[in-house]
Amino acid sequence: MAELSRIVLADTPLDQVLLRVAEVARDAVPRVSGVSVTLLVNDRPTTAAFTADLARELDERQYRQGHGPCLDAARGGETLIVDDMRSEPRWPVYAPQAAERGVFSSISSPLPVQEHVVGALNMYSSEKGAFDDEAAGVAALVADYAAVAVANAHLYATTSELAEGMRSAMESRAVIEQAKGILIAEHKCSAEEAFAQLTTVSQHTNRKLRDVAAAVVARAQGLR
Repeated sequence: MAELSRIVLADTPLDQVLLRVAEVARDAVPRVSGVSVTLLVNDRPTTAAFTADLARELDERQYRQGHGPCLDAARGGETLIVDDMRSEPRWPVYAPQAAERGVFSSISSPLPVQEHVVGALNMYSSEKGAFDDEAAGVAALVADYAAVAVANAHLYATTSELAEGMRSAMESRAVIEQAKGILIAEHKCSAEEAFAQLTTVSQHTNRKLRDVAAAVVARAQGLR
C-alpha cells in the first residue's frame, strides 16, 4: 500500500504507472518470475505493462489463441489460479506451451470495472503451486489500483475509440455474468463452477467466451 501510494497518477503517464504497479506486484509476492497487465479494447487484448519478456510472451500466446487465464479473468471477472501447467485441463493448448517455457503456475486477477475498464493483472512463476490465498489478496489489491490508474488516465478518458472499446468490453462482461447466473440457477452450482462450464465450452468449440455466454442467455430467454 505504501509503494502504491507513492505513485502520483495525475503526473505520470499511464504506461509508467502500470509498469510501476506491475513491479510492486512482482516485489510483494514471493516466487514471481514475471508480471503483466492486460487491457481489452473492443475485445482486442494488449499487454500494457510487463516486468519480464516471458510474461509478455505468455500473454501474447493467449491472445493469438483467443483463450487463456489472463483473457478469461479479464472477460469474466473471476480470479484464475493455475497450480501446475503440466496438469491444467482448462486451457489444453496454452498450458503445455507455458510449461515448455518454464512457467508452471500463474494467477490472473481481473481489474475491477471502473469507468469502462476491463483487464487483468497476471503473475507468472517458474514454480508449481506458487500462489496461495495471500498472493491472491495482494493481486486483488494491486489490480484495484491498476483499475484506478486506467480509469483516471486522460488518454483513455478522452479518446473516443478507446472509450467505445471499453464500453464493448463492459457489455461482454455483463453477458458473461448473466450467463453465469442462469447456469447457477439451472445446475445449483457456484459462480466459479458456472464460469468453468462456460470456459470449457469456449475451449471445446473454439468460440469466444462472450459468444458462448450469449448463447446460454438466448436459450434461457427462448424457454420463457
